[in-house]
Amino acid sequence: MSATFNPIPFDQKKRIRILQVFGMIAIASLLFSKPVWTDDQPMRETLEFLGYLLVFTCVFGRLWSILFVGSRKNSELVTTGPYSMTRNPLYVFSTLGVIGVGLAYGSLLVAILLGLVSYLVFMITAQKEANFLSEKFKAEYQTYAAATPMFWPNFSLYKDGGETTFSPTALFKTFRDVLVFIIMLPLIEGLEFIHESEQIPVFLSLY
Repeated sequence: MSATFNPIPFDQKKRIRILQVFGMIAIASLLFSKPVWTDDQPMRETLEFLGYLLVFTCVFGRLWSILFVGSRKNSELVTTGPYSMTRNPLYVFSTLGVIGVGLAYGSLLVAILLGLVSYLVFMITAQKEANFLSEKFKAEYQTYAAATPMFWPNFSLYKDGGETTFSPTALFKTFRDVLVFIIMLPLIEGLEFIHESEQIPVFLSLY
């Protein structure tokens, strides 16, 4: 009798640890730097507006995505709603949120660096998850993957799934996760106040 092969899903804790460490390093670095543009300059106001917009897009996008996948992730293949446009909408919206945090800080450079690191981490995770799903769902996933981008969405592919059930537990967990993005906004304002009051030295000005 041949043994049944059961693929093992990627351990999400590794991704979370990497992002947490990177986040702490980024916050520590920003303590001793500040944006070139000041509050009274149009460029700073524009960056902050775009940053807030991306952060709230991240929040609502992740909540929207989890309504479709709920607790079915890795147990069922969800291909409707946001998952009809990209195979990883949660990662896409998280990347937008991270970029938004950098823009809300008032720096294009910070936004680009944060976005690139997050994108690389999420792409590596997405590839490992794709390997798992390919083993689990085989031809069904191969067909889905051939038609749907792994990361950046193709809006023309959108397909509504109609009525769907959701997991309150998964929704609550996602809401708890996105609070990190929301909390970053007042923290950035606090950091700005610290810089203006010259409570800590600033060694670098960032574009």
